[in-house]
Amino acid sequence: MVVLFAVLMWTIWSDLLPALSFFNNVELGHYMVDVIDAETNSAMTVERAITLWNLMQAGVIIWLTVMAARNLPGFLEVFALNRLGFDAGTRYAIVTILGYIIFGLGLFMGLDRLGLQWSQLKWIVTGLSVGIGLGLQKIIANFVSGLIILFERPVRLGDYVTIGEQSGTVTRIQIRATTLVDLDNREIIIPNEALISERVTNWTLSNSITRLVVNVGIAYGSDTEQAKAIMLDVAKANPLVLSSPAPQAIFSGFGDSSLDFELRTFLKSFEERVPTRHALHTEINDAFEKAGISIPFPQRDLHVITPGAPLKN
Repeated sequence: MVVLFAVLMWTIWSDLLPALSFFNNVELGHYMVDVIDAETNSAMTVERAITLWNLMQAGVIIWLTVMAARNLPGFLEVFALNRLGFDAGTRYAIVTILGYIIFGLGLFMGLDRLGLQWSQLKWIVTGLSVGIGLGLQKIIANFVSGLIILFERPVRLGDYVTIGEQSGTVTRIQIRATTLVDLDNREIIIPNEALISERVTNWTLSNSITRLVVNVGIAYGSDTEQAKAIMLDVAKANPLVLSSPAPQAIFSGFGDSSLDFELRTFLKSFEERVPTRHALHTEINDAFEKAGISIPFPQRDLHVITPGAPLKN
């Protein structure tokens, strides 16, 4: 629609374009540029003017760059990357990097219209270098770490990760930080540098299958084989538990008040852990109750001895 609008405006107002040369006569400043003399084939420095027309062109270029950086990557994802079969993480990486490239090229073109060529930009780069040395290390480190994450992809969009005590699903990877959404639907902002320098557990990097262990204790004197068969039947009947790898029930040890078992099951995704744990707990408790197998609770005998206390009848 924007392109069609521009074509229509060009058709309607093309006769008035020569009048815009007036803005080229309004000088806002001057800059020096090195050129090659065609006759002598030698370098020389000439002065050029920065006009109001140059400023308007730079503004339009930067505006178009911002619009393109926001919309063209998404357009490419919908009409090209999605049809080529790329996964969500790859599409997000390509779209994000393409947005950076578009914005950088457009900004350079806009500054070029104002006479800020590389010979002048080198002073800006020098100033940024000094700024980095004085206090922008973290910002630059997070930006570079974000690029490493997008290229190397140790963490992808949609992965469930654990960083220290924080766990959640990756929803955004931005210039400075990565956003996680935990099971309570809270958004956690993690600096990109932490994803590179700290230990990160990615639950779904190469395989989304995860193991769920349910600890079960039964009373001493209970039939362990019957309890094991009941737990396996409950696990196999649950639709969220995978049949391969098959669930296992292991007699793990003798507790203070119970015979301890571990029911080991495998699930398709990390998000199924909480509902599956709830379902297995409920169904195992009901099955044990019907079979007459009790789940004990800790019991203690308390003896109170008071030396020298008189005995009363």
